[in-house]
Amino acid sequence: MTIKFMFSKTVLDAKEVLSFIKNFNSKGILFGDGQRNKIKLFELEGRTINIKSFKVPHFINKIAYKYFRKSKARRSFEYATSLLEKGIGTPQPIAYFENYDFIGLKDSYYVSEHLECDLTYRELVQIPDFPDHETILRQFTQFSFELHEKGIEFLDHSPGNTLIQKNAEGNYDFFLVDLNRMEFHETMDFDSRMKNLSRLTPKKEMIAVMSNEYAKLYKAQTEAEILEKMWFYTNDFQVRFAKKRRLKKKLKFWKS
Repeated sequence: MTIKFMFSKTVLDAKEVLSFIKNFNSKGILFGDGQRNKIKLFELEGRTINIKSFKVPHFINKIAYKYFRKSKARRSFEYATSLLEKGIGTPQPIAYFENYDFIGLKDSYYVSEHLECDLTYRELVQIPDFPDHETILRQFTQFSFELHEKGIEFLDHSPGNTLIQKNAEGNYDFFLVDLNRMEFHETMDFDSRMKNLSRLTPKKEMIAVMSNEYAKLYKAQTEAEILEKMWFYTNDFQVRFAKKRRLKKKLKFWKS
């Protein structure tokens, strides 16, 4: 077995982190449901760290991750580092680990500081009367515009993947998580920007607020054009997502 890993310059005790990885299955506190990827929390010198164990890849991906593609753990670590360099919030990366057998990648882990949040975008969708709802939504749109201006295409820009904290000034700070699918560009065109916001909410009233705020920052298109395009891509995603869910239900039915 071959083990590959890298630590950031902020790590306090590399040996202790390695011990957490080695004993991941028997120690730590489970965070979330752990149905796909498993996340556990550990205490390290007075702070909580978050270790994500990625689902063991199938045979073809085991080979691909060894010879042709970077693992999800490595991508998460490198993308987090790039985001912080660009001034975009994300939990502080600490390390990534990859275990290989003779076939390919066996398992992999991404380690970061654990960040407590007040809410995610999902609460804005599910709770229309959430305190400060419109203010948070508008500031989230400003944050998304900043991503686009910096050429950051967060491919998993979905309701649960932005942590939101209220700061001391009464405004809101945003932190990206689940980082392994991301692309960096010199510039992003109008359609790429609007499509990037399509997975967030099916509610047109929220899209209207976001369009209004985005139009204040993006002068190349009118508010009406932004609303039309943002709603087009949102509706397209919702239709495709519903079809995918129906197909999964049918497959589960036949399997049972």
